[in-house]
Amino acid sequence: MSTLITLVINPAAGRGRVGGMVGQISEAARRLANGRPLEIRITAAPGHASEIARQAPVGSRVVAVGGDGTVHETIGGLAGSDKALGVVPIGSGNDFARMVGLSGLGLEAALQLALQGDTGSVDLGMVNDHPFGASLGLGFDAAVARKALTAPTFLRGMPRYLYSMLAVLKELSLPTLTLESGGKVLYQGKALLGALMNSRTYGGGIPIAPNAVHTDGLLSGVIAGEFSRLGVLGILPKLLQGKHVLDPRVQQFSGAEFTVRFDRPVAAHADGELLEPQSLYQVRLIQDGLRVVAPQGFHNPLPSPAVEEGRV
Repeated sequence: MSTLITLVINPAAGRGRVGGMVGQISEAARRLANGRPLEIRITAAPGHASEIARQAPVGSRVVAVGGDGTVHETIGGLAGSDKALGVVPIGSGNDFARMVGLSGLGLEAALQLALQGDTGSVDLGMVNDHPFGASLGLGFDAAVARKALTAPTFLRGMPRYLYSMLAVLKELSLPTLTLESGGKVLYQGKALLGALMNSRTYGGGIPIAPNAVHTDGLLSGVIAGEFSRLGVLGILPKLLQGKHVLDPRVQQFSGAEFTVRFDRPVAAHADGELLEPQSLYQVRLIQDGLRVVAPQGFHNPLPSPAVEEGRV
C-alpha cells in the first residue's frame, strides 16, 4: 500500500500570496503524486497545520507549503513520530528550507522533491518542550519581531523591520544572561541577544551561527554580550556577512543541552515564531529527531568560509 501524502497549504504564507496559488499548487501536486494517495488540506487559522500533521496516519509524509511559520507549525505536529516532513518553500523566511538544501527551487521542482524524494533525518530542537527545526533566538531580535506586531500597518518588509529595530533600540535595556551546559556556566553577564541554532541562518538568511550543522547532534550557541545603541548599529553590517563572530563581544558555544536564565522575562522566537517571554529557557537537541525529505547530500553541508576565517 502506498504511503499517504498530506499536503498542508497555508494561504496566508508569503503575505497572502500563497492563497492565490492554491489551485495551481493543488493541480501540480495531483500530477506529481504519480498515483500515490494524496490529501490536500488548507489551513484555516494559526495552529491548524500542527493539528493536521498530528492527525496524519503513522508513517505518512506531510508536506508543508509556505514559509518558516508553516514549517514550524507542521514540525510541532510531527515531533516524536515516524512521519516525514516535506517542504515547499514559497513563503517568507525559508530558513529551514535553506538549512536542508531547498533554496532556489521553483514551485514545480520543490513539489516534485517533496512528493517523490527520499527521506533522511535532521536534528530536532526543543525549547521548554516546544519543538523547533532551525533556530531559537533570545533577546534583541525577538524583541524587534514582537515590536513589529504593533508597527504601523502601512509599513512592510525592511521599512517595518527598521522602524521596529529603532523603537527597540530607543528603549534598549540589556538583561543579565546566564548560559549553562553540562553543569558549567559558559557565560554570565549583560547580553544583547542569544541564539541556539540547528541552522546557520535565521531571519530570512542572516548567518547568525555560521558554524552550525543540522546533523551533528549539537546546537550552535551564539551570545552577543554588552552592546551600546551605537554598537548595535555598528555590528549589523558584519552580522549580515557572518563576520560578527570576529567581534570579541560575541562568543560561540556548542552542546546538546543548554539552560538559559535571564534576570527578567525576555522575548524569544523559535523558527521566527514568537514565544511567550520567559526568564528560563531549557533547550536540548534530539539527534536525528525529525525525518525530512531533502536533496541527496543535504546531510553533508560544506564548511562556512566565515567560520574557516573567523575565531571559533
